[in-house]
Amino acid sequence: MIRRLAAPALAAAVAACRPGTGPAPAGPPPAARPAAQPQVTIDSPSGRSTTVAVEVARTDDELERGLMFRERLAPGAGMLFVFGDSSDHSFWMKNTLIPLDMIFIDEGGTVAGIVERAEPLTLTERRIGKPSRWVLEVAGGFAAEHGIRAGDRVRIEGI
Repeated sequence: MIRRLAAPALAAAVAACRPGTGPAPAGPPPAARPAAQPQVTIDSPSGRSTTVAVEVARTDDELERGLMFRERLAPGAGMLFVFGDSSDHSFWMKNTLIPLDMIFIDEGGTVAGIVERAEPLTLTERRIGKPSRWVLEVAGGFAAEHGIRAGDRVRIEGI
């Protein structure tokens, strides 16, 4: 009689230990947890720090589209262009409806140069004449408003 009762109890205990059975773990699995919002922080030698929440453009389609057709950009928001190599990258504003500041960042994480208030809806080429690995686009006037200059240090997080 004991053996008959022990077998079902043992089977239930073994089933509870198998993956996919038993109580669900608390919280979502690690892969399902939301990633931190990508952001770029620019630090000046004076100690000023400015952080921008960014959308990330890294595929060919994303790099080509950029911020085209946007009617506005939220305060403190921008787009970070991630290139596969350092080069003298150039931009134009065809189909871009708002003026933008383009902050070019070199391989070492330093602001290499800035194009301020790029005029919308033009094919005029914008570049700084120096290699950059990343370009941060923000609303026109943002760099001046926050005192961002060439030589400032940059931290890129969450990408």
